[in-house]
Amino acid sequence: MSALKSKLYQLCLTFIQKRIENIEYSLQQARQASNDDTKSSAGDKYETTREMMQQEMDRNSKLLYEAGQQKIALQQIENVESDRLVKNGSLVLTSEGNFYISISAGELNTDGQKFFAVSQASPIGRFLIGKAINESFKFNGKEYLVEGIL
Repeated sequence: MSALKSKLYQLCLTFIQKRIENIEYSLQQARQASNDDTKSSAGDKYETTREMMQQEMDRNSKLLYEAGQQKIALQQIENVESDRLVKNGSLVLTSEGNFYISISAGELNTDGQKFFAVSQASPIGRFLIGKAINESFKFNGKEYLVEGIL
């Protein structure tokens, strides 16, 4: 794996680990709030608050599961070698920007360059998968030319 791809992989891994930590913290806070809420004379208020905390915990549990799946997906591409066709784990240099096919982590900056971490299931990712150098495609009204695959 190239040094650049390794750096981008580490940035994605840090992104997803921070996301998991934030979700776990939110889940812990919601549990704590639910446990601290004591039944008052206003029983309906107690039940409403408890239900809201349960919904928050359910939402955070779902987000935590999804983030865990993203981490697994990312770990599967850690040592992907470059190929003549774009695949999951490829670093793709195009005329309109550089893309790391991994997880949806947004804009990443390293070595003074800007890259976009996108999943293969994202709209742009679906266009990139399977392309070879010098192939082009149109996305959002722009023409993209694949200039390199690492």
